[in-house]
Amino acid sequence: MIIKITKYNALCNLGDNIEDIYKNAIIGTSTNFEVTENLIKEKPVRIATVKSSLPEIPNPDFDLRCNKLLLKACEPIKNDIENTLNKYGKENVAVLVATTNSGVEEYEKTQNFHHSEIGNPAKFLKEHFGLKNFYTSVSTACSSGIKAFSIAKELLENNIAQAVLVAGVDPIAKVPIFGFDSLEILSQTPTIPFSKNRNGINIGEGAGIFILEKDTLDGIEICGIGESTDIYHATTPDPNAEEAINTISQALENANLKPEEIDYINLHGTGTGANEIMESKAIFTIFKDTVYTSSTKPLTGHCLGAAAIIETALCCKLLEKNDGKLYPHIYDNIYDENLPKIKLVPKNCTVPKITTCLNTSFGFGGTNTAMILRRNNA
Repeated sequence: MIIKITKYNALCNLGDNIEDIYKNAIIGTSTNFEVTENLIKEKPVRIATVKSSLPEIPNPDFDLRCNKLLLKACEPIKNDIENTLNKYGKENVAVLVATTNSGVEEYEKTQNFHHSEIGNPAKFLKEHFGLKNFYTSVSTACSSGIKAFSIAKELLENNIAQAVLVAGVDPIAKVPIFGFDSLEILSQTPTIPFSKNRNGINIGEGAGIFILEKDTLDGIEICGIGESTDIYHATTPDPNAEEAINTISQALENANLKPEEIDYINLHGTGTGANEIMESKAIFTIFKDTVYTSSTKPLTGHCLGAAAIIETALCCKLLEKNDGKLYPHIYDNIYDENLPKIKLVPKNCTVPKITTCLNTSFGFGGTNTAMILRRNNA
C-alpha cells in the first residue's frame, strides 16, 4: 500500500502559505523574528510569530489561538479538503493533530477546562468539518508531527479510515518558554545550530495541514518512517545516539532505500549542545559527510509540536519544485569541531536532483522519529 500526501499547506513567521514560506526559506530569510520582554519579566526572548489576521471562532470552547492558526492554515486548501470529504464520505476521514501547547495560554485567564485539553484542536477540526471517524491529538514533544504521520499511516493501512487530515499547531505560550528558560537553553540572539558558538533555541509558532490518501497516483509518497525511545533522560537525548541511529535505519529499511539514495536531510537542529552531539553522531554514522543537511529552525524558530509538521511541508515543497535548490543552513559558519562533520547546505547551493528527503525530529523523553518522503513518479 502506498500512502501519499496529496495536498498540504502551512503558515509560520515566513508566510501565510507554503509558497511564501518556501520563497523565504530557500533564500535563507532569518530576520522574521522579534525580541520581547513580555514573556519573561526583565528578560528578552527572541521569538518567531505569525503576524497575519486570524479567523474568528464563535464557539467559546474552541476560541483559541491554536485553532485559529489551524483554520488559517486550512484556508488555501479548503476546496481540496471538501473534495476529499465528498470523495470518501465524512465517516471515512480521520483527524490527527500534533501539538504540545493546545490552549494552555488562554486557560490561565478563562479557566475553561476545555482550553487545557490536549485534544482540543483535534476535536475542533473534527467538528469544524463535520467528520465522524477517529480523531486525536498527538503530543510527544518535538517529535509529535512525525508521530502523527505514523499513526495516520496505520489508520490507512488497517482500513480504519480512507483518508486522514494530519495537522500540527503550536502557538507561543509562557509555559514552554518558562520551561526552556529553566533549562537555560533559550537564546536572546539568533539560533546557530552546529556552531561552536551555539547559544540555544528561538521559539516559533505555526500550523500545517496535510491530506493523506492511499494508492493514488498524485502526491508526495511517505515511503519510510522510523520511531524509537532512548529511555535515557527526561530532557537530554542519549549522546551515543544509539536509538536515533536505529530510528533513521528503520526509516531507510521501511523505504527500501540505501543511505546514498537520500538527497537531502532536514535536521532537527535546535541549536543546543545536547541535541547536536546526538544528531551529528547519528547522521555521520549513517551518511558520513555525503548528504546535504540543514536545519530550518534558524528561519522559522522551533515550533515545538508543529515543528516537524512545518518542516515536512518544507520538504514536500522542495520535492514538488525539484529545481535543485536546497534550504541553506544559516549559522556563523564556525562548525563545532567537537562534533562529527556533517555536510551542511551553504547558501545558493544546487544539486542535480531532489527525489528523496529525510526529516528527523527528536523530543523530550527521548522520543526519536524520522520520515522519508519521495517525489511522485520518482
